[in-house]
Amino acid sequence: MKRIALTIIVGMALAITGLGSPTEKTAAGNWPQWRGPDGSGVSNETNLPVEWSPTKNIKWKTPIDGRSHSSPIVWGNRIFLTTAVEGAVVPGAKAVAHTGDDGKPFLHPDSVGADKKHTFKVICIDRDSGKIVWQSTAWEGTPYDNRHRKSSYAASTPATDGKLVYAFFGTEGLYAYDFKGKLAWKADIGKLGTVGMGTGTSPILFENLVIVQADEENGAASFIVAIDKKTGKEAWRTPRKVQVSWSTPLLVRTSKRAELIASGFEAVVAYDPATGKELWRHKGVESNAIPSPVANNEMVFLVAGFPAKIAMAIKLGQNGDLTGNTLWTYAKGTAYVPSPILYGDYLYLTTDRGILTCIDAKTGEVKYEGGRIPIPATFTASPVAFEGKILMTSEDGDTFIVKAGPKHEILGTNSVGEPVYASPAIADGRIFIRGEKNLYCIGT
Repeated sequence: MKRIALTIIVGMALAITGLGSPTEKTAAGNWPQWRGPDGSGVSNETNLPVEWSPTKNIKWKTPIDGRSHSSPIVWGNRIFLTTAVEGAVVPGAKAVAHTGDDGKPFLHPDSVGADKKHTFKVICIDRDSGKIVWQSTAWEGTPYDNRHRKSSYAASTPATDGKLVYAFFGTEGLYAYDFKGKLAWKADIGKLGTVGMGTGTSPILFENLVIVQADEENGAASFIVAIDKKTGKEAWRTPRKVQVSWSTPLLVRTSKRAELIASGFEAVVAYDPATGKELWRHKGVESNAIPSPVANNEMVFLVAGFPAKIAMAIKLGQNGDLTGNTLWTYAKGTAYVPSPILYGDYLYLTTDRGILTCIDAKTGEVKYEGGRIPIPATFTASPVAFEGKILMTSEDGDTFIVKAGPKHEILGTNSVGEPVYASPAIADGRIFIRGEKNLYCIGT
């Protein structure tokens, strides 16, 4: 395994899913998965609030127990999110052992958690009042592996099709609940070592399937798997020789077919989401695969930020080995954790410090570099966009509103007054921001 010096902050807004256009079956106003109905982070809603503070335009805030960096999802008048509540140390409990490149035992200095009892929960909240409707405990015990001390065991954003809610907790299982909190099924997809950094990928939905990218350790046992949404039974499983990653695969619909694109250190691979059959592959990002891809219906864009910085564009609809066949590449300005955003004609890259680069998505022409926010900050959340604006939320809880387009301009700064690691959700005229302790509903 080409393991690099990991100082990973995983699962905090990592996983992303996407379609070339919003799915026809998604009702208007919903935000049913990470970064919305098409996984792009872009909302077509208008007249959303652009100013807020702890005393302005906060319709409600609801305390959430535990630690989590998963984003809220919204369907109708229900919000769903996950959390992990840490308990006492369990004598003798420890994480699965890891081996370094030198063949010796490996323990990352920031790995924590597997020696304590944890409770993993799925929570349902009333969208209009902020009241908790139900909480269901998915799993209790000592986790299989550690997590990064800055991350969470509830790092994967759930997904919903309006019938069931699907929540993924890595080795501890994939769970399906109905809208009343009743467990429909649980699927155990296998032991997933994460070099002690925790799980970051989120489930995505395709027709009757729940799909999970399950890259682990040195890649010898990595795979991508599809589970039947109704029964929880495995529909297909495809091995992939890719070391542990934290990126969520991207579902794209071209004019001819659907492609499921999975980033990775060694390889970027596109699959047929119905069968798991490989369609094409390209040399990987050759860095920690944490940011997830974004796409339109012609091109997919893949990025990574550590140890090397890379952004590349690949034409969709092809077959076979595409290594070296990129439309353009760019070698700076990318983030370790936050994913990029494709909005209109432009691809926006952000560093972990919030420095923006705007690139013409079709040609790769750089429109601007070095677009800075007004104060020093660090970012874990990925950006979202609406009505010509890009929202970037820092770990301090400040949201910087950037004007979309080829000229960098900061339009405003807002704050919820507490740390934020999860990406926002936008639904029915409101913005939902998950803070370290509370879930906020922002509206006018």
